[in-house]
Amino acid sequence: MIKQKGTSFIKQAAILGAASLFVRLIGFLYRIPVTNWLGDEGIGFYTRAYFIYTFAVVISSGALPAAVSRLVSERVARDQYRNAHRLFKTAMGFAMFVGVVAGLIMGLGAGWMSEFFDMPEAAHAIRVLAPTIFFVAILAVFRGYFQGMKNAMPTALSQIVEQIFNVVFTVWLVFVFLDAANLQYSVAGGAAGTGIGAIAGVIVVVILYVRVAKDLRHRANSDESHVSTNETGRQQMAVILRTALPIVVGMGVYSAANIIDFGMASDRMAASGAFNEDEINALVGQFTGKFLLLTTLPVALSMALSAAVIPEITTSQVKMDMGAIRRKTNMALRLSMMLSIPAAVGLGVLADPIIALLFPAHPGGGWLLMYGAASIIFLAMVQILTGVLQGIGHVGIPVIGATIGVLSKIPVNYFLIAIPEINILGAVISTIVCYMIAAAINLFFLRKITGILPDFVGAFVKPLISATGMGVVVFVFYYFSAMIMSNRMATLVALGAGFIAYLILLHLIKGFRPEDINALPLPDKIKQWMRR
Repeated sequence: MIKQKGTSFIKQAAILGAASLFVRLIGFLYRIPVTNWLGDEGIGFYTRAYFIYTFAVVISSGALPAAVSRLVSERVARDQYRNAHRLFKTAMGFAMFVGVVAGLIMGLGAGWMSEFFDMPEAAHAIRVLAPTIFFVAILAVFRGYFQGMKNAMPTALSQIVEQIFNVVFTVWLVFVFLDAANLQYSVAGGAAGTGIGAIAGVIVVVILYVRVAKDLRHRANSDESHVSTNETGRQQMAVILRTALPIVVGMGVYSAANIIDFGMASDRMAASGAFNEDEINALVGQFTGKFLLLTTLPVALSMALSAAVIPEITTSQVKMDMGAIRRKTNMALRLSMMLSIPAAVGLGVLADPIIALLFPAHPGGGWLLMYGAASIIFLAMVQILTGVLQGIGHVGIPVIGATIGVLSKIPVNYFLIAIPEINILGAVISTIVCYMIAAAINLFFLRKITGILPDFVGAFVKPLISATGMGVVVFVFYYFSAMIMSNRMATLVALGAGFIAYLILLHLIKGFRPEDINALPLPDKIKQWMRR
């Protein structure tokens, strides 16, 4: 039976964090052979098709996990189990409808979408990805419902199974259809792996739901003490739309940012007259297939913490427990920064060696990572602060930050990308500016609404001091190791030394707290060592 009180915030965050890190890691690893096979140009086709698909998912069902999680947890906190279960069913009907509509639009419009972005080679991949939207919408509601019930395991397990199937079939199908003279078929084959993974994820959550469905229905049907609060399907649909719409807009704005980057990058580099079409496609491929891939990988824990914090913050908000909201907000932000800041420093210091290690056949793009690694920190902040604001019911505020942040990208892209010496780096700079502005706006409103001022010393100062020392260690170890061993071994040695140095430095300045260690998605033996 699913627990009404569920697991603690620490356990939920640890489960979702471990799953997210695993999913991101194997998702990252499979991109290595795919990128080496397709090259910068082919990965440019793949990522453009994928971002169009991501935008369609965001618009159709991207807000449902957060919205359903918040609304279900709010009703559970008030012991309204019947309303919570009815809301799940109402959301599922809505998700299936929008999933079908969005899939049809994407599939039928694949041709003009690919032409609009000056990349007709991506049309087949867009068509292959279209049916996946339906299954992703179903997954979104199941995951939001389980998280609202404070049970993170179904979400974590379905994510892992989904990604394993995605990785296996994507790599296999890219290889099967690989044709250097016609990359679009190989790209489309890889896109099919995403759909197979989503179907596998749906099967997992359906099985887990069936196992507890009897208990859920029994608890909902025995909820006779709240007859006066029973909600109709129309009322629930209205509250779902009111909650989901601002979240959709915010997520859609960020997805639109990638589309803005793609369109403006190609046009502005072409306007500079310094690059031909193949060079432009290769640079865009470096930005999407390497920079965005590597800088979003460390944010996996922040995304998991954001998902875990929403029902917890909502429960505390219902109980009017501001102390709990403050503690959970600071803890989530502190954990996020403890991982995001050293990740940014490490990727910045070892940008070229890491790119050469991961993509030996196409080692270009390290300079983008070196200058743009700071975006990791601000993106992680946006994720956590958005989750907190959604948890306290102010779902519209992150939209303000997202909109202003993304709008700021347009002038930065327009002027910088057209400068030949800067070119695609202009999109990297505008990405940093975008997340920095969005994080600052979210922080301002959180302070204004709740009076909560984050623990800047614990969340930012101590991790930054430790990461700076780690950066020095990483640089020194790589410099001397590269003299006597290969780039691969020197990079791995430097990263290992940096990890140990960071933990030691963070311990020396008392950056760890017992509750922080418990929440980290690490094996128990490592946690015990860290406590000692």
